[in-house]
Amino acid sequence: MSELSPLPEPASTADNGDTPAARKRPKPGERRVQILQALASMLEQPGAERITTAALAARLAVSEAALYRHFASKAQMFEGLIDFIEQTVFTLVQQITGREVPDPAQAADVGARQAARIVALLLQFGERNPGMVRVMVGDALVFEHDRLQQRMNQFFDRIESTLRQCLRATTAGSDTPTVDAQVAASVLTAFAVGRLQRYARSGFKRMPTEHLDASLALML
Repeated sequence: MSELSPLPEPASTADNGDTPAARKRPKPGERRVQILQALASMLEQPGAERITTAALAARLAVSEAALYRHFASKAQMFEGLIDFIEQTVFTLVQQITGREVPDPAQAADVGARQAARIVALLLQFGERNPGMVRVMVGDALVFEHDRLQQRMNQFFDRIESTLRQCLRATTAGSDTPTVDAQVAASVLTAFAVGRLQRYARSGFKRMPTEHLDASLALML
């Protein structure tokens, strides 16, 4: 989970006579980041679809009560990961489109390139953040609150909507441009989700960006 803020430096253990070095207290917000980093890291391990707060606390060498001082529940921890996914991906999407909603009047080749770049960034994000992929495809959310899966469903709905806007210009000459753009966006979204699922279920061995350019060329 390299995009999250790095962990704080450990307290010095330099020899100061018989007096042990004082333990450095995390700054406000740092402990929350540490918890989310640890959770994402644990999700990268085989069979880690279900992680208990006891295991997470042990990973951080703190008590479960210490976790709950920063998050009201484990569901809230997963919401923190989803927040990170949404903010990171859609900030990059907006950089690609140049605006929150793509311009449907743009040239067809521009829209196709934007759609390809959006799919690529989504798969590259997953490739660099394996633990996040288990959240994105829902494997880590099976035993959690339904609202978490609903948020990820909404995330991919938003991706599909953005792709549809990008592709409207590419289908302008069709008798059914709106329908064709919707179908193309749906196919691209399903492709991205499928690649992320394969990545997670292969134990992160099958890269989601494998033969990506050739695959996109067949669809766009």
